[in-house]
Formats: sequence, structure tokens, C-alpha cells
Amino acid sequence: MIKPSPNPPDADPVSPYEPDSNKLNEVAERALDFHFPSTADIKATPRKPSTLFTVDPQATTETLVVYLVETLASVDVMVHHLDGGSRNALLGISNNIMLAEITANRVLDQIDPRA
Repeated sequence: MIKPSPNPPDADPVSPYEPDSNKLNEVAERALDFHFPSTADIKATPRKPSTLFTVDPQATTETLVVYLVETLASVDVMVHHLDGGSRNALLGISNNIMLAEITANRVLDQIDPRA
């Protein structure tokens, strides 16, 4: 049986849409700049603390450091008793680390307040 078309079909190897490399590079740079801001842009962005979890501004530095140490000790215990990668345990560890970070930031604010 004869095929009505050649195998593979003849095609023109030159595309009518040859990309201009300079234009393509400019577009790629704009896309990268939009989706991935530079370090200078990130540093220029004002700090906006989350209000979902807050630390009492009246808490003393000693109280905060004690809480921080206890939180990190709790994370240590959870990590060493983790068997099989329980999802709830991992979420607990993640939340405790986040709370420890918030507490540590409050301690740093009390030690060296920003102007």
C-alpha cells in the first residue's frame, strides 16, 4: 500500500519565528527581576511583623530567654523521638521553631531596639 504523504513529511527547517536573542534576553531579565527581587530590594522593604503570633511586649528579656530555651528543648525531644516521620510531629516541630524564632527576635529587639 502506498502512503499519500512521505515518511517523514518534508518540512522547512527554518522557522518563521526566529527569536531575536537580545529581545529574548531582555524579556527573561524582566521576568527574573519581577519574580526574584534583588537583595537591595529585599533590604529596602520595610519589616512588617506578623500579627498572627505575637510576644507580649511587656515580657522581660529573662522570661523570653527562658521560654526560648524551653521551646528549643521541646523541639530537641520531638526530633529524637520521631519515628517514621509523623506529619503531626513535623508540624509541631515546625511551629515550635517558628515560635522560638519570634521569641528570639523579641529578645534581640529588647537588647538592641531599632530606631
